[in-house]
Amino acid sequence: MPALPTPPEAAVRRSVSLPGDLADKVNRIAEARRVSQNRALTDLIRDGIAAWEQRRKEFFALADSFQKSTDPKESARLRDELARLTFGG
Repeated sequence: MPALPTPPEAAVRRSVSLPGDLADKVNRIAEARRVSQNRALTDLIRDGIAAWEQRRKEFFALADSFQKSTDPKESARLRDELARLTFGG
């Protein structure tokens, strides 16, 4: 049976090990923003998830356009763009 989702207002404690260089960056970000390291990590994670979700939406919109395209030049451009998003470059 899958776990029930956690209410958004509930805090859940997690233990995460960070590489030293990443921990230093988080510390510098927290100091620059004058927030706790916990707050800095939470904000960075939220930003990262939002960016990931945005890239996912863009990918599926592009895939949908590719599927519906009837113009060979447009299809080739969309195929190349999908390849770039999938494989980098």
